[in-house]
Amino acid sequence: MIRLLEERDFPIASIQFLASERSSGRTIGFRGQEHRIQALTAEAFRGVELVLSSTPASISRQWSPIAAAAGAVVVDNSSAFRMEPDVPLVVPEVNPQDLRHHRGIIANPNCSTIQMVVALKPLHDAAPIRRVVVSTYQSVSGAGMKGMHELQSQTEAHVRKDALPKPTKFAHPILGNCIPQIDDFLPNGYTKEEMKLVNETRKIMGDPTIDVSPTCVRVPVPFSHSESILVETERPISVDEARALWEAAPGVTVVDDPMAQAYPLAAEAAGKDEVFVGRIRLDLSRPNTLLFWCVSDNLRKGAATNAVQIAEELLKLEPVGV
Repeated sequence: MIRLLEERDFPIASIQFLASERSSGRTIGFRGQEHRIQALTAEAFRGVELVLSSTPASISRQWSPIAAAAGAVVVDNSSAFRMEPDVPLVVPEVNPQDLRHHRGIIANPNCSTIQMVVALKPLHDAAPIRRVVVSTYQSVSGAGMKGMHELQSQTEAHVRKDALPKPTKFAHPILGNCIPQIDDFLPNGYTKEEMKLVNETRKIMGDPTIDVSPTCVRVPVPFSHSESILVETERPISVDEARALWEAAPGVTVVDDPMAQAYPLAAEAAGKDEVFVGRIRLDLSRPNTLLFWCVSDNLRKGAATNAVQIAEELLKLEPVGV
C-alpha cells in the first residue's frame, strides 16, 4: 500500500505509520523521506482523516472503531467487518456507489473475491448471473511471508536433495503439491476462504440470489491467484459478446488467443493491477453457460491496489486526506 500511494501519486498533506510496540521506533521510507513508526494508540488518530489498515482481524476489531470515532475513515484490509450490514464492502470497478453509505469503516474484500467480481460485473450487467462455479489456484503469498518462506525453504531443500522441512504454515508440503484447503474447514464441508467467495460476492454484486459453488486450492506459485470460472446467466452470452464486454470494462484486460498459446498467466500478471481474463468458451452441454480463466496479482489488485482505489474514490465524494 505504501508503494502504491507513491506510484499513484495519492494526494497527501502528512502521513504517519502506526504499528505495535515491537516495531515502534523503526523507520519507513516514503517519497524520499524517512518516517519513524509510532506505537498504535488512540491518541495517534487525532487529526487523521484517512486510515489504510492492514492488520489481523482481531486488531482491526479493536482499533478501527477507535479510529472512526476519532473522525477518520478506515479502509480495512482484514476480514473483521466485511459482512457487517452497515459496512460497505467495495471493489471500485463494481460497487463504488456503496461508499456513500459508510459510517467510518469500509471493508476491503478478500483477494480471490475481488478479481472474480471485477470479471463478473460486466456479464451481470448484460445478463443477470444465476450461478457461478469457481475453482481457485491461489499463490503462497496469499498466506503472507510465512507462506512464501515455506515454499522457498522447501525448494532450497529439494535442490540440495535434503529432506523437506516440516510444513508449519500449510497443512502439507506445498512444493510440487496442490492443497485443496485454504483456512479452516466449517461444518458444511467448505473452508472459510470458500465461504468468503460465496458471501462476499453476493454482497458486492448486490444480489443475494447468485449461487456460488467454490473450491479453493493453494498452489506452489509465488504471486497471483488464478481462477477457473463457470458462469450461468439468464440469457445466452456468446464468446464474442463476453470478449467485447470485458474489453470495454474498467480494470479488465483480455488475453484470449488460445491457438497462439496466449492466455492469462500468473507469472505475467504479477506486479500488475489489472484482472486478466481468457480461455473464453461456451459450456459443451448447458445453455446460457460460459467458462473462462481469470488471473490477478493478489497482493496488488487483490489487496493493496483495491484499498488505494477505494481511497481515491473517497476523494471524489468528500475532501479526505491523511
